[in-house]
Amino acid sequence: MAEAKENKKGEELTIDELFERIDAAAQALEDSEVSLERSYELYKEGMDLLKQCSEKIDAVEKKVRAINVTNGDIEDFNEDEV
Repeated sequence: MAEAKENKKGEELTIDELFERIDAAAQALEDSEVSLERSYELYKEGMDLLKQCSEKIDAVEKKVRAINVTNGDIEDFNEDEV
């Protein structure tokens, strides 16, 4: 599993913080002055951050499924209702 990124307080990043870092990396990639090596580093960091976001979102969906119980059955998370 990818190493979890941490914020300045040493805590695991929230989804919002991860999205902010992804946005910053994307903006930096748009700079024409960025070297090829730095572009690669930014791309790799962005992909790692996206993976972490996906894992966090999956975990939240599982929690929603677990607490969305009706008549003893667990309902699946419905993306269309979001």
